Amino acid sequence: MDIIFGIKGKILIAELLGEVDHHVVAKARADIDETMEGYGSKDLIFDFSKVTFMDSSGIGIILGRYRKLSASGGRVAITGCSASIRNILNMAGVFSIIDYMDSLEEAIEYLNRKEVS
Repeated sequence: MDIIFGIKGKILIAELLGEVDHHVVAKARADIDETMEGYGSKDLIFDFSKVTFMDSSGIGIILGRYRKLSASGGRVAITGCSASIRNILNMAGVFSIIDYMDSLEEAIEYLNRKEVS
């Protein structure tokens, strides 16, 4: 799995590519945390549009970043899930605490709008 990072204001966008499984989550977690710290990002968007497979360890990476950001007033959004990945996250209850947006643009707009409120 690879991660392509983008920045939009204080929002870090983590575009995940390939398979998100127990073999790659430790490095992915470290890369995301390091990049967030380096850019001073307070909000995070996970873009799953190029993820081909995800197991339960992917849930852990999402929830871990959520807990870390929530503690400092930051927020997380998710976008681009295939039907199967969206189903996994829904069954795990992820969408009861983290918002899902249909597009990256919508997620950026949502987090920016929420910041103003």
